[in-house]
Amino acid sequence: METDYLTMPQQPGQHALEIKKSRFITDVGRVTDEAAAQAFIAAIVKREPKANHHCWAYLIGEHDEIQRESDNGEPSGTAGVPILTVLQRNHLHNSIAVVTRYFGGIKLGAGGLIRAYSNATSTAIEAVGVVKRVRQRAIQLTVDYANYDRLAHYLTENAITILETLYTTAVTVTIAVDLPAVETTQQAITDLLSDRLTMQLGDVDYHEIPVEIHASSRDDASD
Repeated sequence: METDYLTMPQQPGQHALEIKKSRFITDVGRVTDEAAAQAFIAAIVKREPKANHHCWAYLIGEHDEIQRESDNGEPSGTAGVPILTVLQRNHLHNSIAVVTRYFGGIKLGAGGLIRAYSNATSTAIEAVGVVKRVRQRAIQLTVDYANYDRLAHYLTENAITILETLYTTAVTVTIAVDLPAVETTQQAITDLLSDRLTMQLGDVDYHEIPVEIHASSRDDASD
């Protein structure tokens, strides 16, 4: 991708919800191709072989070119589409959600199922959290020990990500800066240290920043 975007953390997560005696176990994760998505689903089906349903949705690609969903035996449109809708409404990319249902004996009806699968997905997203993948450029700063404290204080005060710090005859700090802020950050650090440093631009890469989210579902009620 060429832009910043929200996605699930690299480490998959899980959250369980009980609605009218039915248990909904939601697994969420990050996938970058359909083979990985299908493997993710297959692993959960293998883990929960006695479940009544394994409903899922995923979207993949820079512009969400690939979007798939499955009701897996639930009435048409009551599970897969609500799960996919939650992923879309939370602007998640390269993400998958699988909702495993153990039927508790009480039928929810079409509306109840839509709300249940929506809420199972949104609460799992909130519980696991999301990350923002931000395109940043690495900048290598080398300063003498006399100026290191001023530099470190500036980086902390401005919440600039430090990728690496090396202590040799001087201190070399590699930072990651959002692309639009590269020039202003360079100038600010140069001014701060009165040009008493060396600076080298590095590669552009994605870095992940945790984002607090209050997930949006299709319907906030559970029934």
